[in-house]
Amino acid sequence: MSGEDAPAPQKVEDQLREDQKGQTAGEPAGEPASEPAGEPAPHQATTGAAEAQPAATAANEPEQDAFTYRALVLTGYGGYDKVKLQMKKGRASPQSGEVVVQVKACGLNFADLLGRQGLNDRLPSPPVTPGMECSGFIEAVGEDVTDRKVGDRVMVLGRCGLWQEVVLVKADHTFLIPEGMTYEEAAALPVNYITAYMVLFQMANLRPKKSVLIHMAAGGVGIAATQLCQTVSDVTVFGTASASKHEVIKEGGVTHPIDYRTRDYVEEIRKINPHGLDIVLDPLGGSDTQKAFNLLKPMGTLIVYGAANRLSGQRKNLLALAKSWYSQFSISALSLMQSNKAVCGFHLGYLDDEFTLVSHVLHEVLNLYQQGKIKPRIDSTYHFEQVGEAMRRMQERSNIGKVILLTEPKKEEETSNKKEAGQNDIQKEEPKEGVETEEPKTGES
Repeated sequence: MSGEDAPAPQKVEDQLREDQKGQTAGEPAGEPASEPAGEPAPHQATTGAAEAQPAATAANEPEQDAFTYRALVLTGYGGYDKVKLQMKKGRASPQSGEVVVQVKACGLNFADLLGRQGLNDRLPSPPVTPGMECSGFIEAVGEDVTDRKVGDRVMVLGRCGLWQEVVLVKADHTFLIPEGMTYEEAAALPVNYITAYMVLFQMANLRPKKSVLIHMAAGGVGIAATQLCQTVSDVTVFGTASASKHEVIKEGGVTHPIDYRTRDYVEEIRKINPHGLDIVLDPLGGSDTQKAFNLLKPMGTLIVYGAANRLSGQRKNLLALAKSWYSQFSISALSLMQSNKAVCGFHLGYLDDEFTLVSHVLHEVLNLYQQGKIKPRIDSTYHFEQVGEAMRRMQERSNIGKVILLTEPKKEEETSNKKEAGQNDIQKEEPKEGVETEEPKTGES
């Protein structure tokens, strides 16, 4: 990245809309621009689209070009210091079907960690702004947008591009935040709960009296899956997590916590359920997928939805990648038929053409929230300036629940934003000073 000026406003808008062609549920909002401001007063929520987005003219172009907003940018593949805080220029006005969202909170996901190491092929090449989910309020609406208005509190789902103060997105990629839900909870909900819901109910067909293994049960998807299992009667949940997290996950609904660091989880499960399990959720990959398949009962279902075993250290570990590739699970159709088992794969980022399906699932999840059956657990919050610390916490699996990034600038008097007592565990090696302020190159998308 260099200190060159960002593109002129019209170029910014052109690039944004080029990025958004064919955008669907898993696709990102582009690189938007709209003036950051405090949350509007209630009376401002009635402002019409025409008032929210005056036409750009030559007279206001200098003002638009001078507008800046903060964004996190992946500048290259590698360690935590590769995600930098930058000031970008240019204001974009929403057109037909679009809205501008003032972002308050963003979710951190395992896909973002993989992307930093160049292991997420759904993330465009650097320089690029990561971020698959965020929450905030609408501050401008485009033509023909009738179901959203200025001031609406919304969560946003995308493939990438949402780790910034303002985002320009398609209106149908926003979802109204229920009353009582915080911005942090709203940013924690979409990716984790959509994933957990779809793998449990639409792939594994979870029903009463079934047994389920949830790996990484203290993580965002793990907690979401555990909560969703509680919505079905008499489901037995096995959950792997370090011993220090067992009390929390047991309170959340895990029937049998297993310390994967000191115990062989396969042996522990066989002691309790000698005949195996009905459903195994596998976010690990590598040799653990074969173990998962072997743990299934006849008529059981394995869902592979991640590759966490590929992450080893800050940077790409070729040895870990080779080991994961060598030990990857493979089976023939004939063997599947003879074993009477099912193997499914799930990747939210590849559901680009299934927006209606993903949208329906998120609405189902929001209904469960409003019924009090689920509630995102926030592990910790970090300001954009602390993104390196946030990624470290998640990659070292120190979190219990969701790690959230806040767009609000970190106050000088704050030394850090560590909200959980256990967070001191991650101080073995402090990441490099979290971010650098840079300006994007001309034409950056």
